[in-house]
Amino acid sequence: MFSRRSLLLAPVVALAVGLAAPAAPAFAADTVVFAASSLQTALDNAVKAYTVATGKAVTVNYAGSNALAKQIEQGAPADIFFSADLDWMKDVHDKNLTVAASEKSLLGNDIVLVAPKDSTASLTIAPNVDLAGLLGSDGKLAMANVDSVPAGKYGKAALVKLGVWDSVADKVVQADNVRAALAFVTKGEAPLGIVYSTDANAEPGVKVVGTFPADSHPPIVYPVALLSASTNPDAQAFLTWLESDTAKPFFTAQGFTFVNPGT
Repeated sequence: MFSRRSLLLAPVVALAVGLAAPAAPAFAADTVVFAASSLQTALDNAVKAYTVATGKAVTVNYAGSNALAKQIEQGAPADIFFSADLDWMKDVHDKNLTVAASEKSLLGNDIVLVAPKDSTASLTIAPNVDLAGLLGSDGKLAMANVDSVPAGKYGKAALVKLGVWDSVADKVVQADNVRAALAFVTKGEAPLGIVYSTDANAEPGVKVVGTFPADSHPPIVYPVALLSASTNPDAQAFLTWLESDTAKPFFTAQGFTFVNPGT
């Protein structure tokens, strides 16, 4: 098993919920996947290809990994959990809700600082970088929830390591998931945001200002597992396909890396 491991604006929660991608209705034969929001673009493309190739239907419910884990723990019907960090997979595993032998550490990612595409913001991310100065007196920094959502946790860890968290903490606007944080920047409601590089690649309305050094935060790992409550005979086949070379291009095209399965 895996070993390791606001200033809130009034409309934050409502906006984040409104931006969450609604799951398509699932039919009895569908394989149901609970997947981190940051996977949406790549996984949607992968699912389409899988369905064309096999004729098997897959329904995906996207949200923050923390919210998905809690839904699973409360009995929500799902076959596969695809988390954006090891901690939430461990949480589900520790409640005996995964098929332990099926758990794989599958993907890697980076976190980046983004700005609206027309922004002139420029910054070199390094220790003691003047991020507060770039934000200015009124600028907000959009992040996923820094206490529970993986992207927010990774982002806060990086800011702490770089010695700048205290200077920007009161400027952070938190969202329920990373795609909602991205939307704040896309719509110009925040001049800067911290998201995954794959989210930035999926959104033409933003540009990358800088990439956080890999050693400034814990390794970003996306584990996936079959859930013990699953009774769908097609679920294991889809999980196996996700781990295959056939599926890799859909994820690498979005900027994900593949890590050593089973680590």
